[in-house]
Amino acid sequence: MMRAILAGGGTGGHVIPALAIAQELRNVHSAEVIFIGTGRGIETRLVPKANFELRLIQVGALNRVSTATRMKTMLDLPRAIAASRRIIREFKPDVMIGVGGYASGPAMLAAKLCRVPTVIFEPNIYPGFANRLVAPFASAAAVHFKQTCKYFRQCSVTGVPVRQAFFDLPQRKSDGRMHVLVFGGSQGARAINNAVVEALRPLYEAIPGLRITHQTGEKEYEHVARAYLDGLYAAEVSPFIDDMPRAFAEADLIICRSGASTVAEVTAAAKPAIFVPLPTAADDHQTKNAQALVDVGAARMMTQAMLTPELLTTTIQELFADASHLTKMSQAARLLSHPNAAAEIAAMAVRVAGKSGKAARV
Repeated sequence: MMRAILAGGGTGGHVIPALAIAQELRNVHSAEVIFIGTGRGIETRLVPKANFELRLIQVGALNRVSTATRMKTMLDLPRAIAASRRIIREFKPDVMIGVGGYASGPAMLAAKLCRVPTVIFEPNIYPGFANRLVAPFASAAAVHFKQTCKYFRQCSVTGVPVRQAFFDLPQRKSDGRMHVLVFGGSQGARAINNAVVEALRPLYEAIPGLRITHQTGEKEYEHVARAYLDGLYAAEVSPFIDDMPRAFAEADLIICRSGASTVAEVTAAAKPAIFVPLPTAADDHQTKNAQALVDVGAARMMTQAMLTPELLTTTIQELFADASHLTKMSQAARLLSHPNAAAEIAAMAVRVAGKSGKAARV
């Protein structure tokens, strides 16, 4: 039986695609799969919930952090590599897949030391720090954007695994009303929430029959919901949207951040979007992700500094005034989608595992 380790995590953008790859390996290739992560990431909740074993190592961030944090991580790094080697020695994997995030770097370095073949999964157009660190020795890389391949050898454009439901959305039925979906993600809801709230009156005055579905995040819900109620605006406002594919299906336009998973969902759903990149994202990767779609006419982008109620209103009004332009944006987004991403990445891992022999040598 083939054995695989998926290493990394931290955010949903790392963990959710990794789980899709793991499920493909387990269900299609009968592989035994475990994860290596840290106790500080979302993997502690999502990985066990998906019935995969999670082994924890202790390591923090090196990129865009304070000197004190960087020094602590440097001290933790040898121990994290040693802990990863112990996991490798015990589990004896045929391949390790690094998905980025805190645990990915030391685990992939340990795999190199143990002569375990490695696959990098990089969803952003500009690779994260951990993946840049291990790029020189990785056996292969799976990326979302063609432009990313210049950073890796043996690179394939596979896309980012997303739920099949985003590819299977029902056709939006015209009811004479324009529908906007707004969400900001776990780290970046406030700026988008504030801009939309300040734009409510001009938006609803400029676009008769407008309806907004707005995911606010827990902390922002009361403030945002009160603004809609005070103006009696037609809207569905909630802290969290459980059925995001349904919300995508009902939308004519999406306003959101541009993390890798969000961008992949937008392209899978073939929805026009206004991206507002999170300015604090590592290496400004959200701006680069958004720009890749802007360059092919699939989206618009506003920096957070540009996100004024006036510009937001003008841009939405302009897009809704030209239905043919929205259609072209949708078609351009669809061309960037990858419905078989999880299957392609899993197949790559199987090929890489078959090249080099079997279990780890330590």
